[in-house]
Amino acid sequence: MLVLAQEWVRWSWVADHTDEIRAALVEHVELSLVAVLAGLALSLPLGIAAVRWRRLRTPVLLAEGVFYAIPSLALIVMLGPWTGYLTRTTVVIPLIGYTLLILTRNVVTGLEAVPAEVLESATGMGYGRARRLFRVELPLAVPTIVAGIRIATVSTIALVTVGFVAGHGGLGQLIDQGLRAFVDYTPLTVGVVLSVALALVADALLLLAQRLLTPWIRAAR
Repeated sequence: MLVLAQEWVRWSWVADHTDEIRAALVEHVELSLVAVLAGLALSLPLGIAAVRWRRLRTPVLLAEGVFYAIPSLALIVMLGPWTGYLTRTTVVIPLIGYTLLILTRNVVTGLEAVPAEVLESATGMGYGRARRLFRVELPLAVPTIVAGIRIATVSTIALVTVGFVAGHGGLGQLIDQGLRAFVDYTPLTVGVVLSVALALVADALLLLAQRLLTPWIRAAR
């Protein structure tokens, strides 16, 4: 058992490569944040438009679904000639695109779940469409939207690792290094463990944010 542990985790390697590990973790967080925040900035207006103008719903979700179906490795290679083979842009564009379907669907679902009587009451109180959207519809849709953000965040953290093929894979660089080494799986172990830990921490923080943003749900329990 001791030999097996040494094969998978060599602590001397970890101590000698703390700067490399830290840099990979920071890049992983940065890429994930940029992808999810940019995806949310795009999906909110797309989701609102799909609810307001129903004829847009099918084309929007269909286009996002087609993009989502493209394998990540293939997409990164396809983007290379236009965005550069070893640039962050080549990695970020697919990551943003993969969040859109998840986030847009949840925005649409959340807005459509708002009870009709609530909308009628808001209109009767003199709320215009914009004010009703920001003061009533979006707040009530927060739980569904945040649920989508949680899924998109965890999936993005996992997908970032694929970016190692473009030289910007965050912890994926360590995973690739461990796979290539054969005799020392320590980089692989570190990359996998930190990726899972990052996903768990991000999900917990988003769950906490959801509870803070929806105090009326806690009060109703």
